[in-house]
Amino acid sequence: MITFFAALVLLILGYLVYGAFVTKVFAPDDRETPCVRLEDGVDYVPISAGRAFLIQLLNIAGLGPIFGALSGAIWGPQVYLWIVFGTILAGAVHDYLVGMLSMRNDGASVSEITGKYLGGLMKNIMRIFSVVLLVMVGVVFMVGPAGLLAMMITEGAGAAAAGAGSVAKTVMGYDVKQWTEILTVVILIYYFLATLLPIDKVIGKIYPLFGLCLIFMAVGIAGVTVYNHVNGIKPMIELWEGFYNMHPKAATTPIWPLMFITVACGAISGFHATQSPMMARCLTSERQGRFVFYGAMVAEGIIALIWAAAGIAFYNVFNADGSVSFTTQGLLAMKGGNSATVYQISVGLLGTVGSILALLGVVACPITSGDTAFRSARLTLADWFGIPQKGFLPRLILAVPLLAAGYAISFVEYGIVWRYFSWSNQTLAMIALWAAAAYLEKDFPGRGFFAAVPATFMSAVSVTFFCFADECYPALIRGIRMLMDWMNGKGWISLTGSAIPETFNSMAVSTAYGIGIGVALLFFAIYCLKVSPLGKNRGE
Repeated sequence: MITFFAALVLLILGYLVYGAFVTKVFAPDDRETPCVRLEDGVDYVPISAGRAFLIQLLNIAGLGPIFGALSGAIWGPQVYLWIVFGTILAGAVHDYLVGMLSMRNDGASVSEITGKYLGGLMKNIMRIFSVVLLVMVGVVFMVGPAGLLAMMITEGAGAAAAGAGSVAKTVMGYDVKQWTEILTVVILIYYFLATLLPIDKVIGKIYPLFGLCLIFMAVGIAGVTVYNHVNGIKPMIELWEGFYNMHPKAATTPIWPLMFITVACGAISGFHATQSPMMARCLTSERQGRFVFYGAMVAEGIIALIWAAAGIAFYNVFNADGSVSFTTQGLLAMKGGNSATVYQISVGLLGTVGSILALLGVVACPITSGDTAFRSARLTLADWFGIPQKGFLPRLILAVPLLAAGYAISFVEYGIVWRYFSWSNQTLAMIALWAAAAYLEKDFPGRGFFAAVPATFMSAVSVTFFCFADECYPALIRGIRMLMDWMNGKGWISLTGSAIPETFNSMAVSTAYGIGIGVALLFFAIYCLKVSPLGKNRGE
């Protein structure tokens, strides 16, 4: 409990202290903002700071700070450190700088901003990258809430049936899988409307209700988790009690880089770079940026912290002698963050009535990010091809194929989509931070390091994961692993009495680490020599 509250205080202090520092460096002023200069009644609409904060929070707080935090909690309380320092030093800085840069570039999308400061090649890469990411986000945040709602419907019916001596878990003749498919279509229809209609007609109207659900969810889960710790029902693990890789498969599942990719939206997320420009088109003053952009990310970090703490505590095991085994085996058995895990924790902590309200908050998170994901994809394409969006028909022409693609991808296995979403998410964040660092050095020489340092770190995370993960590691490492498999298949075990020495596997892992860190240092060296005053002063 001490670790949890210390992390909570650090997040709040991060907003008050480091957020103020970042704002001072960027130096917001009283220039006319895009919503005043370019108001069109569709995407450029003046919105108060309070409503903009709520919309920004709901835009960015999808399933990432819930599913991602629960999955990251399998590694143990070290996840708190990544959530806290990732949020303060990287995630909130990333969201603030992208939002403010968008405001200073007529509300431009992140791909256009990147192109302006990193060149035309990166612009086109980011255009493709961000649209693909946004469609994947829309899919993840369409199927996820549909599964949660389907579980609420069928599990509730199952509980009632069990009380009546039945075990059926169907409602109106549909089981949980069929209900998931039906609700996916319903959510897709809502996304279609939210993508097309003016931002203040659907999103601006329904978000306050979703916001109340979100607040109840966070306060309820946190409150009962702390209460259970105080009463010894489900003790929380302190950082010093679990300061090691607690993952049950630690030998093959290292903290670096896997935890840093798994906990995406709860620490730093490139998806946010696609969302901040929407509110950049609606703020009436640059001075509102810290509250809306930096503040919303800190709030999301708090949500991630709550779910990580709840997940770690909920699955602790009591032994026969009354002692507690601090383990994440139960969380791993539930496969980390998913609909079933969230449902089990919510019902277990808050009971039937409370869990319904909490789950509505969980459902609100992805739905209010999925709708703006498709909306951002539409705006990115509009910026890309220079298509004005004031008329209904141009919006329709862009929205229909995006949503159709999202529906098609929804049939792909959920875990596969999530893994590719997580990596592309962190890679986009890396690129956006490098663009922000380049801007700061251009307009404020010597001030780009607070963006360049997290950009370097995220470069190491993304490249290392690319080399490490089974989905995408390059030929060199793939060759090492294929050689190991081939040698085992040719009778290595029968000849030697053991598997291929672990040295070979360590070689593949070390190669991935070396490539990731090497590429990150190369990027930082290029920044120092070509962009920062260090290189310029040397005439390089």
